[in-house]
Amino acid sequence: MRKTTGRLLIALVIGVAVFAAMSVYADVGQLGERLGGFGWWAFGAALALALVNYLLRYVRWSLYLRAADIDVPRGTSALVFVSGFALSVTPGKVGELIKSYLLREIYAIPIAQSAPVVVAERVTDLLALLVLGVFGVAAYGFAMTVVVACGAVVGTGLLFLAWPRLGLGAIRLITKPKRLQKLGGRLREFYQGLVGLVRPTRLLWSTSLAVAAWLAECVGFALIVSAFPGTDVPVGLATLIYASTTIAGALSFLPGGLIVTEAAMTMFLVEAARGVDEPTAAAATILTRLATLWFAVLLGVAAMTWLRRRMPTAAGALDPGE
Repeated sequence: MRKTTGRLLIALVIGVAVFAAMSVYADVGQLGERLGGFGWWAFGAALALALVNYLLRYVRWSLYLRAADIDVPRGTSALVFVSGFALSVTPGKVGELIKSYLLREIYAIPIAQSAPVVVAERVTDLLALLVLGVFGVAAYGFAMTVVVACGAVVGTGLLFLAWPRLGLGAIRLITKPKRLQKLGGRLREFYQGLVGLVRPTRLLWSTSLAVAAWLAECVGFALIVSAFPGTDVPVGLATLIYASTTIAGALSFLPGGLIVTEAAMTMFLVEAARGVDEPTAAAATILTRLATLWFAVLLGVAAMTWLRRRMPTAAGALDPGE
């Protein structure tokens, strides 16, 4: 588990550095003053709403496994799912592919069969955040550039999935060099599996679940900001800010969207929310990231540790290459 722990420590160091920089930016004294007047009930509510997010995404994960003909006991499936959170602080959350490695090590399920499920989760997460962002832009006319950029990325990806000739053609082009030709078969199998998971009907219900899941965290963000004295942040505006900054972090491909998400969230709060100055925005951003990203990482590490103890066969996936 040393390599996995090393990656987490690097991300944690970056996260601490980001929070430290935000404290300096907002003035440590003023930041402490704002936190002193904060209604901490809102932080607890945000944690509960984050759990709602994870529960709804677990339901989606379970339905996706069924659609991919993968039969896994519910208890182990839940541990594998939550374990992926430990590596959500990787560029584009690609570290969540650890779930595919775990399924291979524990149940001998081919990675090419389960990896499309992980990618489909990311596709529908982005699509759900885009939906929330579009509604927010329509209502507030704010953060349009970020939402349009996400729309372009998601639209391009869906085009490749909806048009097999284009998708398979891209695979042929990628695997044309001799050293990559062996990957052709696996990539085609992966592509066909992903196409099956994002058919219109499945895309509709999976995205609907994702919208509800991410809306829960948006409400948690709104509660945190509103728990500072003198602030006025409607849920709709909070949803737009949270969705757009989460998208920005994802598109940045920085680990967990660190730096980009925090900077954008703080800036948008100061710019658009009434009664929110720089220290308040920085404090709200720090608390929000603790209640969402870092809470998820903590749960992921706990699930990964539990899974490793229950099933020693998972060790190979948790320490690939050791």
